[in-house]
Amino acid sequence: MTTNYNPAARYEIKVSEVEFRRTPKRTLMARIYQPQGTGPFPTLLDLHGGAWNNKDRLANEPMDRAVAASGVLVVAIDMTLAPEAPYPAAVQDASYGIRWLKARASRWHGDPAHPGVLGSSSGGHVAELVGMRPRDPRYTAIPLPDAPNADATVTYVATRSPISDCHARYEHMVKTSRPEMIKKTKLFFDPWDSIFEANPALILERGEKVTLPPLLIMQGELDSNVPWQIQDKFAKAWRAAGGECELEIFPGCEHMWISHPGPQTDRAHEVLKAFIARQLKALRKAA
Repeated sequence: MTTNYNPAARYEIKVSEVEFRRTPKRTLMARIYQPQGTGPFPTLLDLHGGAWNNKDRLANEPMDRAVAASGVLVVAIDMTLAPEAPYPAAVQDASYGIRWLKARASRWHGDPAHPGVLGSSSGGHVAELVGMRPRDPRYTAIPLPDAPNADATVTYVATRSPISDCHARYEHMVKTSRPEMIKKTKLFFDPWDSIFEANPALILERGEKVTLPPLLIMQGELDSNVPWQIQDKFAKAWRAAGGECELEIFPGCEHMWISHPGPQTDRAHEVLKAFIARQLKALRKAA
């Protein structure tokens, strides 16, 4: 383990874009946030939110830039949207993305061996699934000829407002009369039974044999999309299953608080950087 990381460091960053992969519907792109230095820099794959139906690699740009400027190679990818293909297409993109980044990180002076994954909202759901099931053949179905032996294991999973319990969140949308969110959920989970199979909370409840990388959940106290109580229950279940989980509640914050500059957004950036630093320090100690 040769990667050093100081979350207080400051780097100039170069932003570029490359083709990630082509699907039957469109070309998915990747946006590279590369610290300017010799590295090797820690590597982080960012998975966007958008209720599985919207948004792209630009959705989390302020956080991606903030983390990259501290000395992390951040790569944000487009993922297949539900109207293009339902579950597990987006999770397959994420699994492919981790393997793809392992094969290419050194091109941008990143550490290819120990990537982390960051997911926001529905991207947090995808990040949790791929973190828990890195070798699931349903998720690794897209081959990577450049690195056929690479797997999708990650060093840690960091999330912001993740949909950790898809069905509980769906029931909350029904209870609060959110027809658009209900529609988006049903588009992604088609057939409907997949909302139970692909539910991180229920995976733990069923006692499935899964991988439990260290997990960070950053959650707004006033989130009307994913109530903090869902995250609290999930964090406890993750720990009970033997994993490490840090739950950070942001007082007075709604679902998308990180979209607006301010003290709580700055705090989210610092919480994420500190979490990354702790995971890399633990890796160095174990080496």
